[in-house]
Amino acid sequence: MQSLLQSFPKITFFDILDVVLVAFIIYQLYNLIRGTIAANIFIGFAVIFALNFVVKALDMKLLTVILGKFVDVGIIAVIVVFQQEVRRFLLLVGKNASLQRNKAWWQYFFGKTEVEKNNYARIKPIIDACKSMKQTRTGALIVFAKYYDEQFYQNSCEVVDAKISKRLLESIFQKTSPLHDGAVVISENKIKSASCILPLTEKTDLPAQFGLRHRAGIGVTEANEATAIIISEETGELSYAKQGRVKMNISFAELEKVLNKDF
Repeated sequence: MQSLLQSFPKITFFDILDVVLVAFIIYQLYNLIRGTIAANIFIGFAVIFALNFVVKALDMKLLTVILGKFVDVGIIAVIVVFQQEVRRFLLLVGKNASLQRNKAWWQYFFGKTEVEKNNYARIKPIIDACKSMKQTRTGALIVFAKYYDEQFYQNSCEVVDAKISKRLLESIFQKTSPLHDGAVVISENKIKSASCILPLTEKTDLPAQFGLRHRAGIGVTEANEATAIIISEETGELSYAKQGRVKMNISFAELEKVLNKDF
């Protein structure tokens, strides 16, 4: 019995710390790709690696050679395909975002009432602006970006970097405004940019009444960890897009609920 116990490797404090740090890094990487198109690409890579293992075991020479070529350039392909996610991860480390997030969780559990009050104060101008634009049937697209990727957004946007206000949102989306044709991006509790040209979704099963505004709102939530409010210019109907899916004709009570959760 004693010899059996001696055969087990000794587990030190640094071994446990090593496992915890690796788990933390994997969790942060999962947060970066969750709900984005990168998650599907990652699954594709995993399937190719799994198939490569199977065809090797079955001694299928032709497929082994073909899949082996993919595996050989795996690291380079990952860096190229996940370029934005790698940048976000480095940005997260540089800004020490995890520390801020832990602080937010601490405040949530020990000062929940104050956190909810502060969050409602943040989203109230957005909800009020949406109510006004719904009544006047003013088309709008408001994007809430969890990570503000300057390379992705600023290349096609006008930088605003202003405090969120009802009047500012209404004035941006007025038809006579030079910034109305495009999306407003909100991040870090600020209106970061306006008149943004966003990637359109490639889905083909969308309702016929969906125009470019709806397709852009869905597309940005597929490509980035973001959510979007879309106001129809024809009907004034509110839609809410998240992770490539859209919920149509939502009420303001529902809008407040999802914004409290996501923003």
